[in-house]
Amino acid sequence: MSSIAFFSRDDDRLIPTRFAASLWAPGTLNGPAVCAVAARAAEEEFSATGFRPARFTIDLFKVARDAPTSTRARLIRDGGRIKVVEVDVLQSDDDSAPVTVARSTTVFVKESDNPPGERWSRPAESIRFRPPDSDPDDHYPWYGAAGPDGEITWSQDMGSHQDGRRKWLWTRAVSTVAGEEPSPFERAAISGESTSLVCNWGSAGIAFINCDLTVALSRLPVGSRIGVEAAAHVEVDGISTSTTNLYDLDGQFGVGMVTGVNNAAATIDFTAVDTGGRYTEA
Repeated sequence: MSSIAFFSRDDDRLIPTRFAASLWAPGTLNGPAVCAVAARAAEEEFSATGFRPARFTIDLFKVARDAPTSTRARLIRDGGRIKVVEVDVLQSDDDSAPVTVARSTTVFVKESDNPPGERWSRPAESIRFRPPDSDPDDHYPWYGAAGPDGEITWSQDMGSHQDGRRKWLWTRAVSTVAGEEPSPFERAAISGESTSLVCNWGSAGIAFINCDLTVALSRLPVGSRIGVEAAAHVEVDGISTSTTNLYDLDGQFGVGMVTGVNNAAATIDFTAVDTGGRYTEA
């Protein structure tokens, strides 16, 4: 089990580690860390045999800071086929009242057989995602971009992919809490948050910050690596909408979607900042 985690445990609170730090501003947390803690709470408190987390949506409406973090989960709907769970992500310093920085909704759906009939799906020959040949013990992410021949060119150097081409990411989610192995659902939420990175990252860096994330899952991912493929990106008047296709070694298992807002004043230029160490590992 990797020693890298977003949070350490302190009784009922979670303490952010350096791997949860964001590049947007000092003393703030990155999106994957916040998504991870919300997904963990929903699954830990309300998972049920025969039900699968099929959709995870989180609204990131307040900057999460380097402060003790906790969650508050509640069951909104307890049906025979659909269960709905809400989770608040709360933060507080010392004896101050907790502040809600994010709220997630997780929909658990009962597993069954597919209905009869034929339906369209993307032909296998149109899928361009192929993971890079890499050492299975390599924990660092790989960044891909569309090459001149249409094939994906892979590199672990972020600066080499700072351009306007379509992008891919082959990533390994770290642990949410130190000493715990992340569940497949946590991995999907953590890696799915990279929808914002692969779609909003352009030739000048990344200047759209996502205020939400939705991950829709037909199945849970297998293995430790997840591929994130830019599928669509639209930006108008400082607002962007982006979608990705999510893969593991067995193929596509879900999709991601984010809404972005102009944050150009804090643009992250990956050719000018140190993306090694805790950022690359997390």
